[in-house]
Amino acid sequence: MPSLGELERAVMDVLWAAEGALTAREVQDALATRELATTTVLTVLGRLERKNLVARTRDGRAHHYRPVASREDHVAELMRDALNGAPDRGAVLARFLGSIPPDERDALRDLLG
Repeated sequence: MPSLGELERAVMDVLWAAEGALTAREVQDALATRELATTTVLTVLGRLERKNLVARTRDGRAHHYRPVASREDHVAELMRDALNGAPDRGAVLARFLGSIPPDERDALRDLLG
């Protein structure tokens, strides 16, 4: 799973929050406080598409972009990648569990049954 740079993460946050596919201009407008050029947004969207995180469809003259997977799916994949890269998965899981608040440990315990 490819990692995201700060601007890529901001663009993905906009796409994940949207109710449907967005044009580059709509993404740019959602990130208005950053004062990004349209070409910058298009470059980031192109990178995200090459990383298979975003799908692009054409509608008339405009392209619309949508996330390929949900934010939750993306984070779960990052977690799997991190575990797969660890020589001692048990130790990593133990450290992770020790680092989260008790209510999240309880939620995880409930999920595991």
